[in-house]
Parts: sequence; structure tokens; C-alpha cells
Amino acid sequence: MAFRTPFRSVSTRARQTLRIGMIPADGIGHEVLPGAKAAIQALGSSIPKTEFVDLLAGFEYFTRTGTALPEDTVQALQNDCDCAMFGAVSSPSRKVAGYSSPIVALRKKLDLYANVRPVTSVASSPNEKPDVDLVVVRENTECLYVKDETQIIGPNGKEARAIRLITQRASRRIGEMAFKIALNRPRKGGFKHLTIIHKSNVLSVTDGLFRETVRAVPTLPGVDGKYDSVTVAEQLVDSAVYRLFREPHIYDVMVAPNLYGDIISDAAAALVGSLGLVPSVNAGDTFVMGEPVHGSAPDIAGQNIANPLAAIRSAALMLRHLGYTDGADRIERAADEVIREGKCLTPDLGGKSKTTEVVDEVVRRI
Repeated sequence: MAFRTPFRSVSTRARQTLRIGMIPADGIGHEVLPGAKAAIQALGSSIPKTEFVDLLAGFEYFTRTGTALPEDTVQALQNDCDCAMFGAVSSPSRKVAGYSSPIVALRKKLDLYANVRPVTSVASSPNEKPDVDLVVVRENTECLYVKDETQIIGPNGKEARAIRLITQRASRRIGEMAFKIALNRPRKGGFKHLTIIHKSNVLSVTDGLFRETVRAVPTLPGVDGKYDSVTVAEQLVDSAVYRLFREPHIYDVMVAPNLYGDIISDAAAALVGSLGLVPSVNAGDTFVMGEPVHGSAPDIAGQNIANPLAAIRSAALMLRHLGYTDGADRIERAADEVIREGKCLTPDLGGKSKTTEVVDEVVRRI
């Protein structure tokens, strides 16, 4: 997977033990996270001794306790863990009094301001260039996801309003990360390209601030021509989705506000066959949490047919962020080999294998 993490170092190399928080949360999170754990354990001495800390959160936990994200989980992540893996969370389409998404809350509490989602197809040969090879860099703390909503009775009946927050600070941070990723991605031919996704022709104030702030990153004090080799383009979000399906090869790194980044990365997953293949990391300056892009999939939960590869690949991204490049490479190569061979795949990819069978095959190849 052509992705390198040039973020501020949070390496734990000096530690003798790597403590990883494990939050399966809801639905198939309980089935795919063990696959990520097994892949990490299969690395042996490539990484420090690992300890896995089981933690609670999610809608299922909320229905039992009235709390979606217990303070004990937050404290454990902040004080006892070097990194974490998150499974999947159920998000009710109706309003549920007292419930708020724990993954959204964790991103804010741990200041995981970037959600980085590589979307890469697997070529028929390891030496061939993949048809799709892009990274969506999604701002993770603002936009409509601040969840500041109100409803009143007006002259036209019910009126629902949501406040959208875009700040210069958050836009600058995500812009800096996106430029670093574009600069450091190992691409053949030296192609380094960053596309800013916005809708400032309509939302000229909020998206306008995001667009202007990201564009200004190369002019920040101390940058001194660092990003001269990165070509910058812009795309309105609606046309970006259209071109994503028609011409995915034109994209390298895409940077977007929270809502657009969420939609674009899910849409891009269709280009590589399944949401069950697409990983991500929630990253900040001092912590990283791997998270498969897919949801909790209640329709297949408990059937042992969920695709574990997105969770496994997310574990690799998490390790890469921490500086364990060799271990990350081994996991990614093993996952790619399983996909390329096509004999051990879950139903979302047209196969008949069970979740546990795919995990066993990846572990064997690691």
C-alpha cells in the first residue's frame, strides 16, 4: 500500500513493551479486530513485545449502561496505551437521547485531528502499478461533525439547523499533514499531487477559509520551498466524486473537510471492490488509532463472514505511523497476496471464506 506516514514522531521504539488499546465496539468490530490482533502477534520480534488492553465503548455498551464512551476507556488510552485499534461503531439514523458517537468523541479527546485513508487497488503482479492509488486526508474534528444542532417550531413548521465549524487552525494542521504525505509518498515518476476538495462556490465563508488556509501552507514561515515539487489543484466536491469514478488515476492525495472526506473515501472504496478492504488511521501529534473504514454491518454481524482485511491493513498503518516499517510491510504484503490470489476471500469480494479463514491465511503468509 503506497502510503508513508511523515507525521511528527510518536515512536515507541525505546519501549520494551508496546501496549495497544483494543476497542471492538459494535457489530462486526468484535469479529474483525481479532484479525488485526493476530496479524500483529504474527510479526514476532519485528516489533516489541505487545500487550493488548481490552476497552469498552459503542452503541451496544450504551444500551446496557447509558454511556457510549466510559471515562475508564479514555483514561486507559491517555495514560496506559501507546496506540489503539477501533473496530466499528453503530450509528442510529434516529435521534437517541443521551447517545453520541464514541469514535467522534475519541477523535476530539485524543486530538486525533487527521483521518488518513489510503485507497489502493491490488495489481495482478506485485511489480505492476495499481489502477487506483490515492490517499484521502480528512480533517477529523470540525465541520458538521461538531454536532451543534437545534430544532424549533417556526412559521413553516419544524426547523432543524446545524452549525458548521471551520477554523484556520484545524485547516492549517490538516493542510500541513496533506502536503507532507504528498511530498513523501513513494510514487513512480516523481508524481506529487495534492487536490483540495471544497465547495467554496456556494459556501464561500466556511469552505473558502478551508481552501485559502490549505493553499497557504507552502508559504508558512520556515517552509522555505519545501513543497515546490507538489502540484496543487482544486476540485469542487460534487465534480470530485464524478471524476473519482471516471478518472481515479488523476488523484494522488486529496485533502478535505470532515464531511466531504468521509463521503469521498467511502465512495473511493467502491473502486477497489469493497469497504472491507479500506483501512485508516486517526492520527494526532502524540497518538494514533487504527480504524477500518467500514461500519458495524449489523446485517452480517455474528455470521463469521465479515471481511477482516480492512482491520488488518489498519493495524499495518498504525504500526507504520509508530515507525515499525518492516512489520507494516509484512502485514500489507500478506494481505495483498491473499487478495491477488483470490482463493480465500469473504462474500463481499465474491468468495465463500469465513472471517477466521481469511485471518488464518494472512497470518500464515506473514
